[in-house]
Amino acid sequence: MPAALLGHRVDRVIRFESVTKTYDGGTTAVDSLDLEIPRGEITVLVGPSGCGKTTSLRMINRMVDPTSGRILIDDEDVMDRPAAQLRRSIGYVIQHAGLFPHRTVLANVMTVPRLLGWDRSRSRQAAMEAIEKVGLTADQARRYPSQLSGGQQQRVGVARALASGPELVLMDEPFSAVDPLARADLQSELLRLQADLGITVVLVTHDIDEALLLGHKIAVMRQGGHLAQFAAPAELLADPADDFVANFVGKDRGYRALGFATAGVEPRPERTYRLGDAIPAGSGWVLAVDDAGLPIGWAHANGWGGPLAAERLHRLGTLAAPDSSARTFLDAALSSPSHRGVVVADGQVVGTVGAEEVLAALDEGRSARPGEHAEPSAS
Repeated sequence: MPAALLGHRVDRVIRFESVTKTYDGGTTAVDSLDLEIPRGEITVLVGPSGCGKTTSLRMINRMVDPTSGRILIDDEDVMDRPAAQLRRSIGYVIQHAGLFPHRTVLANVMTVPRLLGWDRSRSRQAAMEAIEKVGLTADQARRYPSQLSGGQQQRVGVARALASGPELVLMDEPFSAVDPLARADLQSELLRLQADLGITVVLVTHDIDEALLLGHKIAVMRQGGHLAQFAAPAELLADPADDFVANFVGKDRGYRALGFATAGVEPRPERTYRLGDAIPAGSGWVLAVDDAGLPIGWAHANGWGGPLAAERLHRLGTLAAPDSSARTFLDAALSSPSHRGVVVADGQVVGTVGAEEVLAALDEGRSARPGEHAEPSAS
């Protein structure tokens, strides 16, 4: 079984040293880029079209060779290794998965192990382990790409990148071609896989929200292939380097920054009701739960009283956990029809929070730490 699939911690770092790429005709895609990519983390390259982010990524595995400067992986210049050998040691995921349509999912995922000279039995075992890692089944492994959804095909692309146990995986806008629900699932899957395997991931996207969600560190690039800022998401939101970064991150960066801030909110007790329970008239908004105690909706009891029926329920808003970020708490309150965000732990309602309580907690936290940014939340 490949070391990476055993959860081996990666011990490598990538360094760009004054890297420039100029194409025939004089167009400079990347200009004097200095950047150090940390080991065992997700680093995201983000920026507008034409800023050199994809070129920078493709220079790591020599899909593109630099015009000048050096790219080092563990202090070894990538130009000192044969390009084909280098590429086989690095996982690579592209936008449309790039699968061979005439091969089964299993055969697609076995591609790199076979190119590395592994025997069929070892290649098959590694491929099946990778397929299971990305949430696909043995039945799906026997299918052809055309028999899978776009999101499933992209999972195959990720499995193929992981099958040989690489310590480094490059991802070029891997989720931009799938629908929003599949994209959210794939993003969550990537976060889980990276945490489990400890691999180093370098990912390109044009979507700042995706960058903030996935990146431990984010490199914002500007037109002309220049690095504008390299920082953790919370720092990028709290202290953009210049107007370009501030505008690219977006005018709602203050709200986004709440995703990396703790609120210290104590949920207030909330009485719950089950379907069929008698609701006194004039009770206002009441929270309904199922027999296991999970919240299932809100009912507004002003103007009626009697047994709680399913047809009276309004959809829940976002659910929060006790250790959620300030943004999650605030969204839970604002998205709830009662304006009370439901807090759940271990499948049970522990209480509710209001937007005013979240904002008050944030103000209290800032007063207690004047001049400091809030610490990132674990959620």
